[in-house]
Amino acid sequence: MRKNIVAGNWKMNTTLPEGVKLAEEVNNALKTVEPKCDVIICVPFTHLFPVNNVIDTKKLGLGAENCADHRSGAYTGEVSAPMVASTGAQYVILGHSERRQYYGETAETLKEKVRLALDNNLTPIFCIGEVLEQRENGTYFDVVKAQIEDALFNLSAEDFSKLILAYEPVWAIGTGKTATDDQAQEIHAFIRKTIEDKYGKEVAENTSILYGGSCKPGNAKALFAKPDVDGGLIGGAALDAESFMGIVTAF
Repeated sequence: MRKNIVAGNWKMNTTLPEGVKLAEEVNNALKTVEPKCDVIICVPFTHLFPVNNVIDTKKLGLGAENCADHRSGAYTGEVSAPMVASTGAQYVILGHSERRQYYGETAETLKEKVRLALDNNLTPIFCIGEVLEQRENGTYFDVVKAQIEDALFNLSAEDFSKLILAYEPVWAIGTGKTATDDQAQEIHAFIRKTIEDKYGKEVAENTSILYGGSCKPGNAKALFAKPDVDGGLIGGAALDAESFMGIVTAF
């Protein structure tokens, strides 16, 4: 059975003291509820080790927002998958639209990142999704399919089964726009069918696919009720413990 998951992506927000405080608030909130989903926070590199020391990682998973496409070496400023894993993190976001758009990440780059993450026992939260122009011209199915095929279909079925996918309509990130429940279900079902065509029904049915576009406490319940929406990758709402928990408890 695939897991329901709510994962926060803090992006480039919070100082270290602010981040530790936010992590503690989420951790404390989880002591008072029994969530019907896995809960993860993905934090800036600087926060990983300190946050790991203040949370119960059996109840609250910890992830990085990226990792390098090299294991080690003369790559000033980069942070490798082994480094991420050494902090106690269990997850890593890869392929986020902001990484693709601002830093030119390609399918070949992402293949290496996924491989290194898996080699270091990190679970990739792999992002896919289309921009507004692609949504409006009707090519979004082709775009999403290519993003999956080009970066992930080199994996064995066993390794693919270790991934979490996150569909992010890029046109809905930080804009206040949200895909309708039916739009989210349509593309999530298409993603699952794409996986099934490659790896078979069992792998497809066991793959968690998160929705990642302006998910908030007010719309989470309706989104999560759709059969192929297994949770959310949460941006802005993850920066406030009460809002984030409002999404967690939507299940």
